[in-house]
Amino acid sequence: MTTVQQSPPTPAATGIRPKVVARTGLYALLAANVAAVTYFAADAGFGSNALIVLARFAGLYGALFMAFQLLLVARLPWLDRRIGMDRLTNWHRWTGFGLLWTLVGHVVFIAFGYADLAGTMDPVNQLVNLAETAEGVLRAVVALVLILVIGGASARWARRRLAYETWHFIHLYTYVAVVLAFTHQVAIGTTFTASGAATAYWYGVWGVALGSVVLGRFVLPLWRNWRHQLRVSEVVPESDNVVSVHITGRDLDKMPAQAGQFFLWRFLTRDRWWQANPFSLSAAPDGLRLRLTAKAAGDGSAGLRHIKPGTRVFAEGPYGAFTALHRTRTDALLIAGGVGVTPIRALMEDLTGHAIVVYRVRDERDAVLYDELRDLAHAKGAELHLVTGPPVPDRLAPRELAALVPDIAERDVFLCGPPPMMNAVLGTLRELDVPKPQIHFERFSLAG
Repeated sequence: MTTVQQSPPTPAATGIRPKVVARTGLYALLAANVAAVTYFAADAGFGSNALIVLARFAGLYGALFMAFQLLLVARLPWLDRRIGMDRLTNWHRWTGFGLLWTLVGHVVFIAFGYADLAGTMDPVNQLVNLAETAEGVLRAVVALVLILVIGGASARWARRRLAYETWHFIHLYTYVAVVLAFTHQVAIGTTFTASGAATAYWYGVWGVALGSVVLGRFVLPLWRNWRHQLRVSEVVPESDNVVSVHITGRDLDKMPAQAGQFFLWRFLTRDRWWQANPFSLSAAPDGLRLRLTAKAAGDGSAGLRHIKPGTRVFAEGPYGAFTALHRTRTDALLIAGGVGVTPIRALMEDLTGHAIVVYRVRDERDAVLYDELRDLAHAKGAELHLVTGPPVPDRLAPRELAALVPDIAERDVFLCGPPPMMNAVLGTLRELDVPKPQIHFERFSLAG
């Protein structure tokens, strides 16, 4: 353990937390659009068949959910820095289930409603007849089938069995479903054509949603990479299975990256250009270079040590809300597990106030970047604890962690490590009554 003189404290963050502002803004945006959709649907008239009225509302809310889903995964910097890609992705997933059920309800109510109007008991035949005779209905059926396939691929049991590349390829069909659903709405949507205001509203909804995706996922990455011209400057082995990659470029002092964030990195070699891997910055950006540090856990990360200096790099980002922006207290506790130390090491440079760093590894040989942490702790007046040993017994159980950090409930806690370790530590923090707003973590496995 390294313990040195405490540095002068800095004031704690004040005001409304950025995460609360962004989350409240998203809820308010969704609620306002639900109200607008309801108003325009009512203004268009309800009709005499209750099932068809229900179908109309289900379809409209489904279209709104689809647009909202696009906004959640557009990777807009303002939202991402305040909420985090992992949480936005999780909200996207749950919104997707809402979309799935509203669209299924739309089709079921339409089929039974038109069967009721025709005086038959054959809703399937009515749906087939609509697909053959009504403009845009066949496109809507194809869109629903695509949504069902995508929803099935996103179910937890399927997601665990699919390679990321396969899952991502299936999800690309979401954009096909969006186009088909929109053309269906334009062709026969009663609410869409009921008034000029309704038509303008829906064009605005889809324009903002698709425009956000184009801006966040295409325009910004292309602009930043053209501006900064990133290249590998050095590849440094940190241990037998851990390597650091140093990257330089133009005007890096103007890149809006913060300690704790990550990029999706593409190294433009013949055999790697198509792979995008999420790696955190392992040093705070200094305006001259960026550094990532990765453990060999697959073909993508294992191949990093063979990259040649001068290799061009295409980086998407920076992403993530695991930054000092979310500080609520003067002092901090940083808990790292294994190679999860990389964003913690970067954050340590950026944080002010007194910091305690707890680094959990199985063996001292696994303590990547430990020498750097020790030097930083000495320079910043921080405490550094290296906790070693097998996962059981838990070295970071409530009693053990409280002994290391007696004032833990008065500190911000930044946590990064393997999922089992993070889950265990989050349970420990709950038992120690650490307020939830003071706990900061990001599940980087969702970054892709």
